[in-house]
Amino acid sequence: MVLMILSLAMMLSCQMGETTSTESTKSENDKPNIIIIYADDLGYGDVGAYGSTELKTPHMDALAKGGVRLTNGYASSATCSPSRYALLTGSYPWRNKRAKILPGTAPLLISTTQQTIPKMLKAQGYHTGIVGKWHLGLGSGNVNWNEHIAPGPNEVGFDHAYIMAATQDRVPTVYIENGYVSQLDKSDPIEIDYAKNFEGEPTGKDNPELLKLKWHHGHNSSIVNGIPRIGFMKGGESAKWVDENMADTFLVRAQHYVKAHKDQPFFLYYALQQPHVPRTPHERFIGSSGMGPRGDVIVEADWCIGEFMKTLKEEGLLENTIVILSSDNGPVLNDGYYDDAVEKLGSHTPSGGLRGGKYSLFEAGTRVPFIVSWPGVIKPSISDALVSQIDIFSSLATLVGSELRGQDSQDLLDVFMGKSQTGRDDLVLEATTRTALRKGSWVMIPPYKGPAKNDRVNIELGNDPDYQLYNLATDLAQQENLATSHADKLDEMKALYAEIKGSNIAENEQLELK
Repeated sequence: MVLMILSLAMMLSCQMGETTSTESTKSENDKPNIIIIYADDLGYGDVGAYGSTELKTPHMDALAKGGVRLTNGYASSATCSPSRYALLTGSYPWRNKRAKILPGTAPLLISTTQQTIPKMLKAQGYHTGIVGKWHLGLGSGNVNWNEHIAPGPNEVGFDHAYIMAATQDRVPTVYIENGYVSQLDKSDPIEIDYAKNFEGEPTGKDNPELLKLKWHHGHNSSIVNGIPRIGFMKGGESAKWVDENMADTFLVRAQHYVKAHKDQPFFLYYALQQPHVPRTPHERFIGSSGMGPRGDVIVEADWCIGEFMKTLKEEGLLENTIVILSSDNGPVLNDGYYDDAVEKLGSHTPSGGLRGGKYSLFEAGTRVPFIVSWPGVIKPSISDALVSQIDIFSSLATLVGSELRGQDSQDLLDVFMGKSQTGRDDLVLEATTRTALRKGSWVMIPPYKGPAKNDRVNIELGNDPDYQLYNLATDLAQQENLATSHADKLDEMKALYAEIKGSNIAENEQLELK
C-alpha cells in the first residue's frame, strides 16, 4: 500500500507540476490559505472534542483544542446536496427548488452565473481546488461520461477538481479530474441509467452471491467491487475506483494540491467521503474502533486529517492557513447496508445526546462539529455563538478583502476568529425540503404531514400535526413541547418565519401561518 501511495504521489508531481509565483517567499501581509475539510454524515457526538469517549479522534480534537470549537454550529440542511450548495453559495437551499438529494445523473445544481466561494476567492488572487465528494450535479442532465463533462466544479470557480460525481454508493463509481473520467479506456465506454438495468449485468437484488456487503434498503442495483449501488452502470472497468483505497486516494490528491500551490494563496475544499455508506475502511483500519465499519472509517478519516495537517506543517504552511472542519449533516447508522453500525455501537452516541439525526428537523440533523483553526492567529476557545456554514462565504470575503456577500450569508468573521461571541439572531434549518426556525435558544418546527419516524434508518424526522416549540437553553434534547404553554413566543416565531421565507413557504405551512 505504501508503494502504491508513493507511486501515485510521483505521478501527481509530474501531472500537476509546481506552480510559480511572482514572489519566491510569502510576506507577512499575504492573504492566508483557506481550507475547508468537510466530512460526510459525521455526527455532533462522533468527535472527542464534542463529547465522544468511546470513539477516538485525536487529530480532529487537536484542531478543536488549538482553535475555536463552535458548539452551536449548523449545516444548512440535514441532507448532503443542500448543505453543500449552501456552503459554496452562501444561500439557503430552500430558495432553489432543485436543491435536494441529487441522483448521480443530476444536472449541475449551482448556476454558472451564481457567486460561489471559489469564484470570490479567485477574484482575490487565489488558486482554487476541490478534492473529494461533489454531489452537486454535473452537465445539463444528459452526460456523456466518455467525453468532457461540463459544466461542473471548474465552471463554478474551481481551477482544479478531482472528484467523485455524487456519493460512494451511487454510480458512476469513477473519479473525475477537471471534467474527464480518470483512467478511462474509451474502448470500454461508460453507460449510466438510473431507471433500468443493462441487459446481462448483475445486480444486488438478483445476484446476492456476488456481494461482499449485503444491502438493507435502496442499494440493490449495479454491483461494483462486490458492493451493490444505487443506479445502473456498464463499462468503464479500468476507471472504477477501489472503495477501500478511496480515503488514501483523496488524501494524496489533497496533499499534492497544497504542495503544488504553496507559493500562492490557495483555497482547497477537501470533501471527505467518510462516514457515508458504503463504509469501506482500508485494511489498516479494520477493527480500529471496535464499532464495525462506521467507527473504523471515522478513525480512518481522523487519520487522514492528521496526515494532511502534517503535510501543511512540513511545507511551512500552518501559520498562514485557516482550516475549517465541519460535516454536511448529522449522523445515521443503518443507511442502506448491513455493516454492524447498529449492532456494534455499544455506548457510543453519534448524536451527542441531541434528538434525531440525518434527515431530521430535530437538532441532530443539522447541528454538527464546527471547528476553525489558524495556529498563531486564532486563540483556543469555545464559542456558543449561533453560526451556520452559510456564513462562511461572507466571513471569508471579509477576511480576504472582498465586498461580495452571499444572499443569506452573514459576516461572522470575528466569531470564527474567536474575537466575538455574538453570532446570528436566527437561522432557518432544513431537512428534505421541510424547514424550521431557530431564534436565540428557541426552535420552532411547523406542522408537517408524514411519518414521525423513518423506520428504515430508525430516526425521528420531526414531523407532527401540531406546532413544536423547544427552548434549547433548558431542553437541549427537545423533550418538552412548549407550543401551548408559550403561545406568545410561538406567535413571535411564526411571524419571523413567515417574514424570512416569504413566498417560499409551502402550502401546508401557509394554512397554519395565516
